[in-house]
Amino acid sequence: MIVVQGKEIETDNEGYLANLEDWSEEVASYLAQKDNLTLNEEHWKILNLIREYFQEYGTAPNLRILQKVLKQDFGDDLADKKYLFTLFPYGPAKQGARYAGMPKPTGCV
Repeated sequence: MIVVQGKEIETDNEGYLANLEDWSEEVASYLAQKDNLTLNEEHWKILNLIREYFQEYGTAPNLRILQKVLKQDFGDDLADKKYLFTLFPYGPAKQGARYAGMPKPTGCV
């Protein structure tokens, strides 16, 4: 469980939200701060893309799919695997999904 802006929010043992409705930008920022990260514009592009993908397909994208969609929407630079790991050092798909309030992605993460 975490507390953001005075609200208790249930999480699992890996920090993924128990209730997707509890997500907010403040929750994402709080989770990032716990990992010693500050979210910038590129982080937010990826987090919003993950959330949109989840709304459309009902699952968080794995790394391969995340790269494909990022390349389509934003070009090669943002979709570069090494660059993604500089933004999300614990795994772009897993860490990104956690910050985006999504369940842990399955498959190639």
